[in-house]
Amino acid sequence: MLDPFMITLGLQAEVPAPGQARVWGTIRPEFLNSWGSAHGGFLYSIADAAFAMASNSHGTLAVALATHMEYLQASQAGAEVEALATEVHLGRGTAVYRVEVRSGPALLAIFTGTVYRRTGHKTSLSAGR
Repeated sequence: MLDPFMITLGLQAEVPAPGQARVWGTIRPEFLNSWGSAHGGFLYSIADAAFAMASNSHGTLAVALATHMEYLQASQAGAEVEALATEVHLGRGTAVYRVEVRSGPALLAIFTGTVYRRTGHKTSLSAGR
């Protein structure tokens, strides 16, 4: 379920239902930018991982077409962060997802992504894992 990059970042994940995913981890000192807050690349990575898991949770291979991220609030080393992905639209050929990146009640970032669904190509990822 976890890919090598997620493992390197120390992330954990679950897919509670088709079209949903939750990915979480801790902001380590090496994930900070020059100003001492969480690097946007780390926040993007955790959101992108949740997006990938949610979009592939139906068993059909889904590949990203476009993503967008809005950074709303800074976070510091040691903070627990989670990304919650929710399916907004599921079509035959495309699907759209919204991911909220939070640290406790604080909303750090909002991510949206669109995938192309490769009908006939299966994934081993499924809900409940």
